[in-house]
Amino acid sequence: MSIKSKFILSAAAVFMGSTAYAGCGLSGGNVSILGNEFAAIQAVAEGAKQCAGGGVTVESNLNKDYRELQVAALTANPAQYTTVTTTNAAIVPLLNSDLIRPLDDLIAKHGQHLSKNQMITVDGKVMAVAFMANAQHLFIREDILKAAGVEAPKTYEEVIAAGKAIQEAGLMQYPFATTSQTGWNLAQEFVNMYLGHGGSFFKPGTAEPNVKNETGVAALNTLKELVSLSNPDYLTFDSNAVQASWEAGDVAMAHLWGSRGTGILDDEGSTAEIVSNTALISSPTVGGGSTPASTLWWDGFVIASNVSDEDAEASFVAMVNGISPEVVKANNDAAVWLVEGYEPSPASAGVAATATGGTKPYPMIPFMGLMHTALGSELTEFLQGSESAEQALADVEASYVAAAKEKGFLN
Repeated sequence: MSIKSKFILSAAAVFMGSTAYAGCGLSGGNVSILGNEFAAIQAVAEGAKQCAGGGVTVESNLNKDYRELQVAALTANPAQYTTVTTTNAAIVPLLNSDLIRPLDDLIAKHGQHLSKNQMITVDGKVMAVAFMANAQHLFIREDILKAAGVEAPKTYEEVIAAGKAIQEAGLMQYPFATTSQTGWNLAQEFVNMYLGHGGSFFKPGTAEPNVKNETGVAALNTLKELVSLSNPDYLTFDSNAVQASWEAGDVAMAHLWGSRGTGILDDEGSTAEIVSNTALISSPTVGGGSTPASTLWWDGFVIASNVSDEDAEASFVAMVNGISPEVVKANNDAAVWLVEGYEPSPASAGVAATATGGTKPYPMIPFMGLMHTALGSELTEFLQGSESAEQALADVEASYVAAAKEKGFLN
């Protein structure tokens, strides 16, 4: 499966039009959806709920903490949820703990029209169906940059220079924002920056950590310069906070998920001046590199192992209905859909530009989640000035090694 090709092609033929009717042709089954909370996932869940009736029930729990909930929820027997919308990073702990089932039989019965590019295959078995692509990229206020006398930045060095120019011109006190909340979000920003600098998280062919080096220090120093241009509460900033700051007119540049583009470009929660001057462009390069400092992601759905075959089948059918061409047509601008009929929109411009720049997919390997957790817990002291970059990275490696030994990835 070529993740990059998904972005470039927008979507291959996926499946023929589907008709929503009571039970979607099923005689029974319970469907319970766990997933993230943003416009595209909400649209998928609503599409799945059109299958309710005729003995089929469909419920959903969409919230930003789904990653912290999914493992415990699917470990229960029966699982608390029958299906989860997940990503190429969030799926890893589900795979590691054998909490999701292969979908090949269900695809043969109900998903004949799914595109091969949507089928996420692990060890020869389809374990997830992807329905949208995502990436973090740069959002800019063209009017503020023009007033500061700077061009749209193509590198993080230019982002930092532009931020300082905006401050010196008295236009904004905190011109930059990103999803730098302590924990998963902050770790993701380091992942982006480290890859942008050309780093590799593990020694080749092993689970040995490889972040305590000059590349890691360079990535951390760039992050520190960026947060110096951010609101002092940057360690609390998740996607919701960044979007709110943007819509309030407090920020001129933001590194934010492409899935937030629709909400930022609509006519709700902001002003016509802000919306009309907002542009979505590629994630910048950094440190002289040529690859945007971001990661490519897919969002898709999985089916829990610890549910009955009837509930699994009902969940698969409902989720396929939730990503039908009809749902996509009604919500075209909510995502970069990997579904037939999707038409690229202004909200997808930043994702497309970042993807075509050669950005790498987020590493989908068993022990990357442990590295991500270690990064999220060990970097704040450096950013706050109480620890050196070298010590922070040493702490990351020590935390990772302890977790990797506990999980059996290292001796």
